[in-house]
Formats: sequence, structure tokens, C-alpha cells
Amino acid sequence: MLLVVDIGNTNITLGIFKEETLLGSFRLTTKIPRTSDEYGLFITDLLRTKNINVSEIEDVIISSVVPNIMYSFTSGIMKYFNKKPIIVGTGTKTGIKIVTANPKEIGPDRIVDAVAAYDIYGGPVIVIDFGTATTYDLILEDGSFAAGITSPGLRLAANALWNGTAKLPEIEIAKPDSILAKDTITSMQAGLVYGNIGQTEYIIRKIKEESKLDNIKVVATGGLGKIIADATDEIMHFDQMLTLKGLRIIYEKCKK
Repeated sequence: MLLVVDIGNTNITLGIFKEETLLGSFRLTTKIPRTSDEYGLFITDLLRTKNINVSEIEDVIISSVVPNIMYSFTSGIMKYFNKKPIIVGTGTKTGIKIVTANPKEIGPDRIVDAVAAYDIYGGPVIVIDFGTATTYDLILEDGSFAAGITSPGLRLAANALWNGTAKLPEIEIAKPDSILAKDTITSMQAGLVYGNIGQTEYIIRKIKEESKLDNIKVVATGGLGKIIADATDEIMHFDQMLTLKGLRIIYEKCKK
């Protein structure tokens, strides 16, 4: 079995694959400081809920955008799993060619999503990840990572709204039935959700217009993305497990 780990700014997401089948996934909060023992024990306990023993894990692959927890996390993996994990980064075999101005600036999470979307759905494809930041990446037909757009994520925008104002409350992020809000809570929900829907649709259309490419597929993943994906015809596929699938695909490429 393969343990795949995506370390994001908000959550650490783990998945267990048996060949191409995802047996289960788990989430931990990223921002809580933990020792290597805490990481190791947390993960082994989570695996036990799926009746998976540590000895059944043959390999581990990690993608991370949070460098300051990597020492503790990887130490926990090596101590409790007796495996040296593969870390997705510069030099990792992915099958994606970075043709932007500064290839090293592209985060490993975006590369992993690009690999999954290109491998599963084919190119050209726009890959959207609704995470702490919302990212839009264009992958060409030949697998080239051609362009990327970054904007504040839905939850980040919500936090800015209620933390930056004196009277606006913290609310549930949900799509109200109408944009014609009648109270403070639904007015905030309308601005956040419908605003993100509008942003998403405009950016997708602008990428299509400026790239002059036909038949671009649009694939989305991440966090609160389903709220947006369900509300627009511009997004063709929503895959919550896209990043975990991408890690498995990269692992297979590395082992060839």
C-alpha cells in the first residue's frame, strides 16, 4: 500500500492507495505544532480505523507548501513507518514541463494537481484548486504548464471580511438561495459565494480567450470548491481527491 500526503496551509490530507484504489483519506490541521512522535502516532492511529497496519505501508510520497513542519513530519514517518518518503520537488519525475518564467516558483501542490488533471482528463486543461488560495493553472495538450493565476481563497476572503470589520460576524460559508440578500448574514454569504462564482467564470473565460485554445477542459478540486463548481457550467469536473490521485501518479512515474 502507498501512503500519500498533501501538506497545505490549512490542512494535511492523507490517502491510502492499494494500487489505483483509494482505500481512505484523512485530514489533520496544519497549524497545530506537533512533534515527530505526535505525527507518527496520529497517522498510525488513523490507519487503524481502516484496519491498516503500519507494516502494510510499502512507500510514502509527500507534497508540501509548509516547509517549517517538514522536519518533524518526515521524522515521524521515518520513525514510525521505517520509510524514507519521496518529497515532490525540483527534479521529481512528473511528466509535466514547466514553461513559465520561473519554474521553481510553482508550488508542488500545483504540479501535483496538474499531473492528475492532465493524466486523467487530458490537455489542454485548466486546473482550479479552491484552497487557502484559489489557483488557476493552464496545462497544454503536450503537458506543458503554461500559466498560473493566484487569488485569495474563499475562506481567506471570509476571514478578512469578519476580522477586518468591527460589526460583521463570523458566518458559515454557504450559497444563499438568492443574491438579493435581506439580512447581514446572507448578504455576506452572497458577496463571498456569488463573488467567487463570478471571479471563477471570468478567469476561465479570459484564459480561454487569451490562450486561443479550443476544447479546453476545466477541472476543479479543493476545500469549498464544490460550492462554486455546482453553481457554474464553466467547471466540467469536480474531483475532491485530485491531489491525492496526482501523488499516486507521480509515485508510479518515479518508480518506472
